[in-house]
Amino acid sequence: MKLIQNIIFGAILALLFIGCTKAPITGRNQLIMVDQAQEMQLGLQSEKQILSKERVSRDPQKNAMVRRVGMRIANVTGQRNYKWEFFVIDNNKEANAFCLPGGKVFVYTGLFKYIANDAQLSAVMGHEIGHALARHGAERMSRGVLAQTGGEVLQSVMVGQGNPQNTAMVMQAFGVGTQLGVMLPHSRTQEYEADHIGLVLMAKAGYNPNEALKFWTKFAKSGQTPPEYLSTHPAPANRIAKIRKLIPKVMPLYQRARRR
Repeated sequence: MKLIQNIIFGAILALLFIGCTKAPITGRNQLIMVDQAQEMQLGLQSEKQILSKERVSRDPQKNAMVRRVGMRIANVTGQRNYKWEFFVIDNNKEANAFCLPGGKVFVYTGLFKYIANDAQLSAVMGHEIGHALARHGAERMSRGVLAQTGGEVLQSVMVGQGNPQNTAMVMQAFGVGTQLGVMLPHSRTQEYEADHIGLVLMAKAGYNPNEALKFWTKFAKSGQTPPEYLSTHPAPANRIAKIRKLIPKVMPLYQRARRR
């Protein structure tokens, strides 16, 4: 049993060492154990699945707006491996947007009721593209693998003690603790990071970062949100406060872009 635990622990340490990287712009240390080519392939598969189930909007104004804003942001990412494509999904009940690995960006028509201009749309698209640039999906997958491995190690130790009731209680506590203490806080960290990266991208693309504050303030009024510690997303007030602090730091990028 001791030998097996040492082997698994050694494997986890090796994966931590091999998968260590840094997020763009923020420089945050990341653990990513998913090959980027594999991640891009998963993005292509997801694109096909989405387009087979969702209806693409034919609204010329919305499509032109999304492509116009999307390409301006794409041009300042420095990402040359992505094959950028922009889709508007015809669903007024869904106020959402996301970017798949490889640069496939989807914006739902339900989001437009919160958007007054190109700059506010750029805040959303910059945020979602920021997730893709920082490879947040691959990072979540990697943490999920580690959490699963840790659970298997713990279960093997508890089973060896021969007390099924204690094993069940410990495994339940491990699951709750991992979710509330690791997975959800990390997801919120990614959201703050995507906000940061998105602000930098929209500023570099020549969009006023103050419009991000207007969008998120308006969007925060869209409905009820759970307590932050139970959510994958930051509380709206906390998100807005952090964006407000970041805006003075990215304004020089916007001013430089406007001069150009």
